[in-house]
Amino acid sequence: MSTNVVPQAAPADRELAHHKAPETPRTSAPGITLAAALLGFALITLDASVVNVALPAIGSDLGGGMSGLQWVVDAYTLAFAALMLSTGAFADRIGSAKAYALGTVVFTLASVACGLAPNLGVLIGARTVQGTAAAVVLPASLALVRQAYPDPARRARAVALWAAGGSVAVALGPVAGGALTTVWDWRGIFFINLPLGLAALALMARAPRTAPRPAPLDLPGQLTAVVALAALAFAVIEQGTVRMTAGAIAVVAAVAFLLIESRAAHPVVPLGLFRTPTVALAVSVGAAASVAFYGVIFVFSLYFQRTRGESALTAGLMFLPMTALIPLTNVLSGKLSNRYGPRRPMLIGQLVAIAGLLLLLVPDEHTPALLAAFLMIPLALGCGLSVPALTAAMMEALPQERAGLAAGVLNAGRQVAGALSVAMSGALVAGGGGFVPGMRVSLAVSAGLFAVTVLVTLKVRMGKK
Repeated sequence: MSTNVVPQAAPADRELAHHKAPETPRTSAPGITLAAALLGFALITLDASVVNVALPAIGSDLGGGMSGLQWVVDAYTLAFAALMLSTGAFADRIGSAKAYALGTVVFTLASVACGLAPNLGVLIGARTVQGTAAAVVLPASLALVRQAYPDPARRARAVALWAAGGSVAVALGPVAGGALTTVWDWRGIFFINLPLGLAALALMARAPRTAPRPAPLDLPGQLTAVVALAALAFAVIEQGTVRMTAGAIAVVAAVAFLLIESRAAHPVVPLGLFRTPTVALAVSVGAAASVAFYGVIFVFSLYFQRTRGESALTAGLMFLPMTALIPLTNVLSGKLSNRYGPRRPMLIGQLVAIAGLLLLLVPDEHTPALLAAFLMIPLALGCGLSVPALTAAMMEALPQERAGLAAGVLNAGRQVAGALSVAMSGALVAGGGGFVPGMRVSLAVSAGLFAVTVLVTLKVRMGKK
């Protein structure tokens, strides 16, 4: 599973549909552009997973309880997911190189603000800015790679390297978070972004510049999407009247979003896209995979430290057996999809993921941490097989000119599902029933979602509408 993001190709694919604007390259070496794009993509991907292991330390230092810790994760993910629907068009309007540089500068400055945060409110606000900037960096970075490699074969290898950078960052996230929190402080997981961001900008200074080009923006649709998603997260995380009010706002905003999108000339999410069965299936399976993966990372980061009493470093290392297999499984999924089509690896992956989630019902307060670590491996294998296959299925189901849009919708859907999974899991483990029972309910819900998508996968006939 490329567990953080499915490559978002919106601006790059729109490049293919429009006359290519002139470029003024500062260097003829496309490798410089690839290095800059890969580093930026890895940086924003790392920040989606590095914070989980540091949550207990953040809570001890800044307070805020479980709901506050959930927002430290979800403020980033929700902003990232919701705004990604429009940032491809934004990158087109100002030029991919300028968008990448702007996003990286804002992300780096927001990271410093996170590291200096005097309280939880400031930290959550800075994390929201981080997520907003990350949503700009991701599509711009891929567009730069596509522009730097006009030859299709070389471009395919470059995009594969770019995607692999994200998978490696996901694998290193928990370990890096644990190491920095133990050796330095939880603030180190944010301060480390300063030299990395500066390095990305230094590389970008030598990359080609791209001219801006017209691209429509659906601002009303984007605004209602942000309100609906944020309110839904509030409804899941918070309690009492706040939950009821947030739930009502989420419903109203969601209805407004659907009405706007059904009438907009250039909707941020064309609703007709979901009339293609394979598209609806791919988004559903991708969401189920994100619910399972992000929920497990969140609850087991807390389980290892709060329930088993391990250090942040040990907790981070406990995720290594799971995350280290992700890039290898992604490659295997691609090979299986090429040989047998995407349905078979999707089904196998979902079934393995269900088995992995059921195995994770075993750990309790007395289970050795190392055993729990190895019990997470089947889930990683299952998600790692499913996600590349479902991405391939979605791309095959739509014409080339809509591939970027499809990738953006899939990516945003997975990020939203991951954010809501953290919200749900946090609410369950913080409930009156105890941490381990709440964790088991969360895992059972994830397994149930996968079971539903297995049935749908068996029923849907893949292909174009």
